[in-house]
This record gives sequence, structure tokens and C-alpha cells, in this order.
Amino acid sequence: MNTADFIKARAAALGFDVCRFASASEPWSAGERLAHFVEAGRHGDMGWMETTLERRAHPTSMWAEAKTAVVLGLNYGPGHDPLPEMGDASAGYISVYARGDDYHEVIKGRLKTLAGQIAARTGEDVKVFVDTAPLMEKPLAQRAGVGWQGKHTNLLSRTRGNWLFLGVILTAAELEPDAPESEHCGACTACLDVCPTQAFPAPFQLDARRCLSYLTIEFAGPWPVEFRKATGSRIYGCDDCLAICPWNKFAVASHESRVQAREGLVSPRLADLAALDDAAFRALFSKSPVKRIGRDRFVRNVLYAIGNSGDADLIEAARALLDDPAPVVRGGAVWALSRLMDDEAFAALRSERAGGEADASVRVEWAADQA
Repeated sequence: MNTADFIKARAAALGFDVCRFASASEPWSAGERLAHFVEAGRHGDMGWMETTLERRAHPTSMWAEAKTAVVLGLNYGPGHDPLPEMGDASAGYISVYARGDDYHEVIKGRLKTLAGQIAARTGEDVKVFVDTAPLMEKPLAQRAGVGWQGKHTNLLSRTRGNWLFLGVILTAAELEPDAPESEHCGACTACLDVCPTQAFPAPFQLDARRCLSYLTIEFAGPWPVEFRKATGSRIYGCDDCLAICPWNKFAVASHESRVQAREGLVSPRLADLAALDDAAFRALFSKSPVKRIGRDRFVRNVLYAIGNSGDADLIEAARALLDDPAPVVRGGAVWALSRLMDDEAFAALRSERAGGEADASVRVEWAADQA
């Protein structure tokens, strides 16, 4: 068995659905595209993208000895279209990728095992990456033929649709690259048209500042009101542009139990989530990627969804958080109540609590025209 076939066989034995090779040293244009993205400010508050821009520009900018990228894919397909779940406005929507165990932990150990086998086989150094270092995995995946970056900028596969976790092993060994994948979106604009916040200024371009995945996960403060309304019941991530894609007709349900949805994370009740304190939040989202944003940011998202629910039964859940220690939660509660209560009741509540708020940002919430 040659080295390439050996690596692919070991990857399959470890549970990976895809294993392909790309040159890690040849020039590419991805670094220039990333620089334009950052220069335009479309990275928002993700300052780490700017500070690591030079290292992100090319794999060899981070590791000069890199010759080959071994690109691994793990299917996390849900086996169904998740978008109809948002029909229940009193339940929260958690992105499909975050309903099981954190994919970093699911993949990392397997990558290390495979990397050790590659190093033993080739005698060359290796480095492992799972979305945790300044490496552009999606362009590498396209160069390796795993898929292509669609008009929504995510990786898209002709055999797996939109549902692939990626991991990369860089090696100093020279391995024959696989054929790259070309773009197969054609004239379709379904992913662009479905976006609730119009986060795509043009095909193949994303403005993260308008993206609900960025806002629910990366952004720490109170959102602009227009995006609160647009989030609907989405409380962690957004799958619209992924789930609408026609290429998902070829997708299959994941065979990996650790990435499949846990009980309670599909359409969880907003009232239950609003009541989470820090300990309960950590317990519910143990080993989940949701845990990393913290309870306060998560409950802020829940309150925006409560405000969009139109469910008067959730008024008490929001009202209970008006005295929460976190200003971003108190502000979210004010906004939710402004949407659920009639004008007279909300005005009475505002009058009752006038002058009692020490945090300036929450005073702004009370003063604003929230509807």
C-alpha cells in the first residue's frame, strides 16, 4: 500500500468520511481575499482575524516547512431539513452543528492519532488543526477536492451537501495532491435570498457584522434592533443558507453518535432556557460548543427570541430577568417586554422602574422606541 492509500485507509478506520490531499506550499489567492474582507471591516469584533492576518495568508506563513495538507471531513448531516423547526416561535433554534458534542473535541483526538501514524510512516513532522489556529481550512479543502466554497462562503460538497466538519494535518512530507474541486453553484442564489439579515453583499462575499451566526456567537454586546427582529427564534447560530441549498439532496445523516442532536437541544422551550443560571447553563451544555459563549450572552439571545415569539405567556420569563446581574441580559429583557406587552402595560412598567437602572446601556433600552 502506498503512503496516500495508507493515510486514507487509516482515516476511514478512525471514522472520517473524507480524506484528500492538497499542496500546502503552492501560491493561492485566498490570502488576498481575506485581506480585502478585513480591510472592509467585515470581520466585525473578531479582532483576532486582523492580528493574525499575515499568518492566515498562506499555510507556509504559519509553518514554512509545510508541503502537504491532509484534509479530513466528518459528516454531521441531520438527515432532515431543520428549517421547519423554526415554525414553533416559543422554542429556540440551535444550529445543527452545535446540538451534539463540540466537534473540536470529537475530531482532535482522531487527528492526533492519524498525524502520529503519518509521521511514523513518512519520518516527517506534522501539525494538527481543527479551526483553532490561523489556518484557512476551506480554501485548502477546495484545493484538495473535498468541495467548493459556495456563494454563502461555506464549504459545499456534491456528496455531503453543506454538512461537513473539517480538520487538517499539515505535513512536511511531499504527497501527490488530489484534483481540486471547481464551483458548481451555477445560477442558483437560494442561499443569498434566504438570509434573514442580507449578510451577503455579493455572491461569495460575507459581511459577518450582519450574520446571525456571528451575532449569536461572537458578538458580546446588545445587538442593533433590526437584527434582533430578524433573528426570529435563532438563539445559537443560523442554518438558513446551509439548509436551503439544493445540493443537500445528496446529503446523508451522520453515522457519528457524538455529533448527533442531544435530547433537549432540538426546539428547547424558551421559558426553560431563560431560567438558566450559570450552573444550569454549564450543565445543559456540557461538552457542547454552546458553552463557550457563556450564560449571559446565551440568555441575551434567548430574550431576543422571546421578544419575537408573540407569546404573552413568556412575559413573566422575561420580567424575571429585569434584575439580572448582567446588563446585556437586563437589556434583552427590556426589549422582549417592549415587544410582548401592550403599550399601556409597558409604559406603566417603565414608569415603575424609572431611575432604578445604574447601567447606561440598559437605560438606553428603556428609553428607546423598541417596537
